[in-house]
Amino acid sequence: MKTILTFALFLCVTFAFAQAEKEVASQVEKLRLALIDPTVSNLNELSSIHLSYGHSSGKLENQAQFIEALVSGASDFATVSFEDQTIQVEKDVAIVRHNLVADVLDGGKSNSIKIGVILVWQKEKSQWKLIARQAYKLS
Repeated sequence: MKTILTFALFLCVTFAFAQAEKEVASQVEKLRLALIDPTVSNLNELSSIHLSYGHSSGKLENQAQFIEALVSGASDFATVSFEDQTIQVEKDVAIVRHNLVADVLDGGKSNSIKIGVILVWQKEKSQWKLIARQAYKLS
C-alpha cells in the first residue's frame, strides 16, 4: 500500500512540474512573438514591473525602458528564434536558457545576432512573469 501511495504522489508531483514547464514554455513563445510584434499591452502582460533586462553589451533596462525600446522601434526584431532551450522549474520560479538567433535593425543598421540568454520567470497571481533577463556573448 505504501508503494502505491508513494508512486501516486510521485506521479502527481511529476505532472505538476510538467504542467508548470508547459506554462513557462508558452510564456517564452509569447515573448518571442512579442519581440517581433511588440505592443505595450503584450509586453506588460509578459513582464514584471520589477523587470531587470540585461543586454549582452552590458546595458540594463527596467520594464518601462524595455517596453519603450521595443515599441518605439529602437530595437527592431525582424526574425527571432530560440535554440537549445532548457527550462527548470522550482516552486514559483523558472529558469530558461536558450540561444537567441535573430535578424535585427538597431538604429537603422541591419544585423544578425546569436547570443546566449538566461530568463528568470516568477509566478505572480497564477501567471508567469519575466522578472530578469541577461544576454551574453557566445564564445
